[in-house]
Amino acid sequence: MRPEDIILAPIITEKSNDLLQEGKYTFKVNKKATKIDIRNAVEKLFEVKVLDVTTISVKGKEKRVGRNVGKTSDWKKAIVTIDTNPAEKKYMAKGGKEVKVSKKYKDSIEHFMGA
Repeated sequence: MRPEDIILAPIITEKSNDLLQEGKYTFKVNKKATKIDIRNAVEKLFEVKVLDVTTISVKGKEKRVGRNVGKTSDWKKAIVTIDTNPAEKKYMAKGGKEVKVSKKYKDSIEHFMGA
């Protein structure tokens, strides 16, 4: 699946706005997407470093219109924790040389909440 097919929409509620301070973003995702798919899609679309992904399957609710009873569809949401302080990674290479990985990551998702 393409990243655009995995991440469907941001979820903007009071609780999700409170979680933004901790670097946690909430998205509506494809029901068949795994945590690894979601991690890769968020990293590719928003150029951030993902630390953790939590998924929740939300059951549909019963709705009535007059005497007709129906059900809304089931869906899946993901709470993605990003690295708000991305630093350069250092490791020891062959010969005892210290090597830096200098991939640039953002510290927030600007497109969230229409910004």
